[in-house]
Amino acid sequence: MAQIIDSIDVNVPVTTAYNQWTQFESFPQFLEFVESITQIDDTHTHWKVKIGGAVREFDATITEQHADERVAWNSTGGDENHAGVVTFHKLSDETSRVTVQIDWEPTGLLEKAGAVLGVDDHAIKKDLKKFKAFIEDQGTASGAWRGDVQA
Repeated sequence: MAQIIDSIDVNVPVTTAYNQWTQFESFPQFLEFVESITQIDDTHTHWKVKIGGAVREFDATITEQHADERVAWNSTGGDENHAGVVTFHKLSDETSRVTVQIDWEPTGLLEKAGAVLGVDDHAIKKDLKKFKAFIEDQGTASGAWRGDVQA
């Protein structure tokens, strides 16, 4: 299993960063490989991604969520086998750190080679920079879900 862990500091309050991250349908604006996400209900989403020219679809379940702290998920069907967590850390009243950890199972020669070469790490780093630009340019979140999901 491959694992990616990366962080970025954003110049918005932790609540703003967290609130935007709960707006899953906005992810295509800053996650390069995400074509669309449909929010089915409070804890279920359907993803369509394009990786290496191949379109894949899968469902994900939010397994734990605490406002301004963390969002954790598992894929539950389709072509992807992964789990992850995003944590939010207050650095100051106007600055926060967003940390992403993803554990995933590369399939096929191309994905396995990409994982060995760090292509996945590079992609997450790039997407975190795009999230930073997105949320800092907006200055406020486009919405929020402040509910709690217990592990």
